[in-house]
Amino acid sequence: MAHVDTLWLTNPSLAYADWQVREAAGADRRPFAARSIIQHQAMFAHFRRHLLAADVTLASFGADHIDTFWQTPDARGYSTATRMRYLKLLDRLCRHLVASGVRKTNPAEKLVREGRWPEGEPVPIYLPVEADARLQGWVQPHDGDDLAMLRGRAIVALFLGTGVTAAEGRAARHEDLQSGATPPYLRVPAHGARDVRTVHLDPFAVPILAAWSSRRAGLPMAGDLLFSLTSAGTPVTDMSLGKIVRAALEGIAFEAEDMSPRILRNTYCRRHLLAGRSRDEVSKRLGLASTRTCDRIAATIEAPL
Repeated sequence: MAHVDTLWLTNPSLAYADWQVREAAGADRRPFAARSIIQHQAMFAHFRRHLLAADVTLASFGADHIDTFWQTPDARGYSTATRMRYLKLLDRLCRHLVASGVRKTNPAEKLVREGRWPEGEPVPIYLPVEADARLQGWVQPHDGDDLAMLRGRAIVALFLGTGVTAAEGRAARHEDLQSGATPPYLRVPAHGARDVRTVHLDPFAVPILAAWSSRRAGLPMAGDLLFSLTSAGTPVTDMSLGKIVRAALEGIAFEAEDMSPRILRNTYCRRHLLAGRSRDEVSKRLGLASTRTCDRIAATIEAPL
């Protein structure tokens, strides 16, 4: 195990992938399914990015770092069930690291023991139809928009008009957006447990995304990201995305507990369910393997689907 122990500190992603395939198992001691392994690796990568930002390692992070993880932009809106999945993953991981001498303690053990699986999922937050319409108007191109405002409107339109996740929006490349195609679409590359998919743009999002694509093509921008913060191609951060979405929602006088890109993804989902599309179809548009998310959002619609 000496090689693996060293790998946990020098290349944690490779060590985790190796451990998942060879040893990790669920509560029934059966190996995880291939899809679950991919999902767990994505969760591990997300948590490790948090540790890197905090300048701590797998050998030194504590319960306080798990607590602050819930305050990161992506994790802030996690349901109780999702938090428990993370805690169970971290508990399994830390038990393994303790057993193999990488760590001395398991900071997730007490948190898992004190945690509870929710009896029901929280009601998803979304924009009511009238607020959705106002935001669709807000994202239209305006004469006199400077570069930052044009980019902000386009970012909000991308989430509201495609239902992609924050991570997918950050990673989108200029060539992935085909606003001049018939019909216009966004190509979302495969990542984690999600396969590559093509999402047709909702009509209201086309003018601003076409305007941004044209402006983006003429910028002296390094790299190929659709949205960058600087000419050096600096990716848009989670914090910046949150500020952009919040400013847009404040611009239409809407306020909610969650003002992140997630509310726009939920709104996209609900809009298409209201339009009569099936839960299976909408789930595929969202890149989801099950209809669980659509089921929860459909429950907010009074009329039967």
